[in-house]
Amino acid sequence: QVQLVESGGGLVQPGGSLRLSCAASELSLDYYTISWFRQAPGKEREFVAAIDWSGVATNYAESVKGRFTISRHNAKNTVYLQMNSLKPDDTAVYYCAAYSGLGYPDDSPRRYGYWGQGTQVTVSS
Repeated sequence: QVQLVESGGGLVQPGGSLRLSCAASELSLDYYTISWFRQAPGKEREFVAAIDWSGVATNYAESVKGRFTISRHNAKNTVYLQMNSLKPDDTAVYYCAAYSGLGYPDDSPRRYGYWGQGTQVTVSS
């Protein structure tokens, strides 16, 4: 059974940094587009960042551009989300998701067939 497992969440002060990881079991991520989504309490799930299978093309939500960086290490079958200059509004459960396909990485959750269980990120003083 394919599993995506997120890690790296936690409590951080405003202005701080965290690095999230998304690792896959029973699935090689080599030809998959990977995204990060997040969901805050009482809000809909929203797109954060995506990276194509090659690691060349990336896509970011406007709210995180310049602060978050998505990257991948295919040999480790892992995708990362480096989050800097964190704000209280970034507080949410962060999910990684995957779909098999080429082209510019999609930001619609309906495109993604595999999802992790999520990791909590809390930004608070």
